[in-house]
Amino acid sequence: MSATASFKVPSAHGPRAVTVSYTRRGRGEPLLLLHGIGHHRQAWDPVTDILAADRDVIAVDLPGFGTSPALPDGLAYDLPTTTAVFGAFCAALELDRPHVAGNSLGGLIALELGRARLVRSVTALSPAGFWSEAERRYAFGVLLAMRHIARRLPLPLVEQLSRSAAGRTALTSTIYARPARRSPEAVVAETRALAEAAGFAPTLRAGTTVRFTDDLAGLPVTVAWGTQDRLLLRRQGVRAKQLMPRARLVRLPGCGHCPMNDDPALVARVILDGSR
Repeated sequence: MSATASFKVPSAHGPRAVTVSYTRRGRGEPLLLLHGIGHHRQAWDPVTDILAADRDVIAVDLPGFGTSPALPDGLAYDLPTTTAVFGAFCAALELDRPHVAGNSLGGLIALELGRARLVRSVTALSPAGFWSEAERRYAFGVLLAMRHIARRLPLPLVEQLSRSAAGRTALTSTIYARPARRSPEAVVAETRALAEAAGFAPTLRAGTTVRFTDDLAGLPVTVAWGTQDRLLLRRQGVRAKQLMPRARLVRLPGCGHCPMNDDPALVARVILDGSR
């Protein structure tokens, strides 16, 4: 069941009220799940049931994505603000340094939460921030094209395309290696989420100068990369390992940029192992 949490976040002009939508299920140590740019918390649906058997799973819509409202005036869509938002979110839910797993932008945010020592372990799936400038420009160009298409496709056409494996491939093969596994309803919902995300443009602008360079010494970190990632190329995982030599680097065979759909059992095992 969907819920919301509201809390105050500091800004240069005084505290601002932020509201975040989330779902929570399971029992055990808390595990926060963060999605990528243009997506929503339902990206984690393929692995949530597996994780909830061992963890108290909190899947969140980032501000300005899914059903979370946009950030109020005075708050930027940058990493310092996002870190403050999720620090306040965890405090509002009385989560004492949860484990965190994130994909793409969510993986970068997870690492930033680790840098702030707000979490007890980090699992980052194809995290942003380990790109060269050419790789960043390529990824941002692909994301902008995906957004352009999603905003211009009429909903009836999206629904029609989603009914066939070929149509789901046309709509989602950039992020999934096995797009036919995604349900028609999920494909329609995530296409709409990409088209309607109020936080997309400002988040992309804030990311133009982002590079992650901390080695997060003393914190359990797992970085996992799909071998079929077409958005953030898998060589970026090697770069992440070089920057964070203590981190565990895991390859996800046959998985794309959002591997939760492509191999739920493998991804759940990687997250659970990383949060033990």
